[in-house]
Amino acid sequence: MRRWKSAMLVTALTCGLVATPVYADPTVDELQKDKAEAQSEVNSLQQELTELISKISELEGDLINKGQEITQAEIDLGEAQEQEEEQYHAMKLRIKFMYEEGDASVIETLFSAENFSDLVNKAEYVQNVHSYDRKMLEEYVKIKQQVQDLKTTLETELSNLEALQTEFEAQKDKLDYTIETKKSEISNLDEQLQIAVQKAAEEQRRREEAERRRREEEERQAAARQNESAPSTNRPASNPESANNPGASPAPSSTPSSGGTTSGTSGGSVSKGNTATAQAIVNAAYSQLGVPYVWGGSTPGVGLDCSGLVQYCHSVAGISLPHYSESQYAGGTKVSSPEPGDICWKPGHVGIYIGNGQMIEAQQTGTNIMISPVRAQGFVRYW
Repeated sequence: MRRWKSAMLVTALTCGLVATPVYADPTVDELQKDKAEAQSEVNSLQQELTELISKISELEGDLINKGQEITQAEIDLGEAQEQEEEQYHAMKLRIKFMYEEGDASVIETLFSAENFSDLVNKAEYVQNVHSYDRKMLEEYVKIKQQVQDLKTTLETELSNLEALQTEFEAQKDKLDYTIETKKSEISNLDEQLQIAVQKAAEEQRRREEAERRRREEEERQAAARQNESAPSTNRPASNPESANNPGASPAPSSTPSSGGTTSGTSGGSVSKGNTATAQAIVNAAYSQLGVPYVWGGSTPGVGLDCSGLVQYCHSVAGISLPHYSESQYAGGTKVSSPEPGDICWKPGHVGIYIGNGQMIEAQQTGTNIMISPVRAQGFVRYW
């Protein structure tokens, strides 16, 4: 009975055991292969990101040009409207004059003709006056409609370009996230690779040490056998252990040397240059708060886009800049720690840094120039 119970207990314990799979650590070669593949993906993504940033920059130029075309169309439309109004009022004045005179002026003009030929000429003149008025008014109305249609078309094109810009920026954000994720993966693989290399080195040292001891043991045994097989009369009266190299000393243990602690030195501070100039840039930026965002806008107090705002603020300080964010970024001195008056840049966008992690920017269509948290990938200085 006891044997039966013991057998049942052993069976229950055996069935209750859960098999846990054991996975071997990845080898150095496998980790190096994984890292190379991940790095290749990062390189490919970086190339894709570079091309996308180039498209964003080109698109900014298209948006600026389109905005300027719309501004010009609005000016042309206003002029056509004024000409139409002027011609309309001129017609009303002539009609009013003829009405008040009871058409006497027209009749007198006709009856004052000296002969039939003169009558025909004067009749044609009266008719031409009316025809001219109608023609000019119709022409101005037509021109106004053409300009209005052009403005509508340009606004539609601008809207499409803005939608494309939003799409590009969303793609860029996704690429940035993917690249950072891959870089984190590579960093993790680097750590694993370092551990695997250390383990492999330690394993190699253990094998070499075991092999050394094995050879020493074989040599001792061979020496002992040789001493035992030698004739007793010729055997020297000495300890067999002396056959081993008495002068050999144990291998010195390797003691790692303590290297001096190195500390990185911070880079030299960037000269702040003319702080009065920087203050003038910041003051100019504050003066434009609330001004509407206008693509291609370069008129302070009326309408500015992001690079137009930066261009204006620097012009107040006596610094000439192009109306294009990429050129503004490329032409300045790159700085890692921004100061008020510096330009905050990211692909396709710029603003003026005002301190405390904030900038003044013309953000996008439908908004006014505002203060917002810094969104930048780089900073440049012109002062």
